Amino acid sequence: MLDLIILSLHFFICFLISIAIWYGPKDVESHSSSTGGAETEPDGLIFIGKEEDIKKSQRITAKIDGREIVVFYHEGKFHALDSRCYHEGGPLCRGEIEDIDGQACIVCPWHKFKITLETGEGLYEGINPLEPSPTPKWQSKGVKQRIHKVTIDNGNVYVSPPDLSVSFDSDYFAEKYRNGGELAMGK
Repeated sequence: MLDLIILSLHFFICFLISIAIWYGPKDVESHSSSTGGAETEPDGLIFIGKEEDIKKSQRITAKIDGREIVVFYHEGKFHALDSRCYHEGGPLCRGEIEDIDGQACIVCPWHKFKITLETGEGLYEGINPLEPSPTPKWQSKGVKQRIHKVTIDNGNVYVSPPDLSVSFDSDYFAEKYRNGGELAMGK
């Protein structure tokens, strides 16, 4: 009988967790325009949201021309990146931010890949086997994740449209998850 109660409690907790995941972070849906969900200003910047709202929530997702991005507010700075991890498309909006060697990094919730918020570099911990007593050190894989320039003006947060003449590893998943469908964020 005790086993049945424990099993029932387990299923109930799993049910609650699935509801919490289902109702997780939501996309910003501003007035529709050619940007696919966000408003483009005359100077080409794309309105994402109010500065105070983003500061309170610490992160917000939005779409620019169908491309999902996430804007983080961390330690007094705004950072914007493609919302899907360059490695396997994990939802970075659900990741935790960690300090790694003095750099703020988003940790992908799927495979724990670490990406700097400032530059989009992928980081890994490696050793030099030629050292007498090798110790793990954080090293860069290079810039893997597309970052987007954030501008604050009159209490509003704007993002510059991406320069698609330069490609990044995250572009593959930005395109794969583009415009919703079964691969949309949160699905």
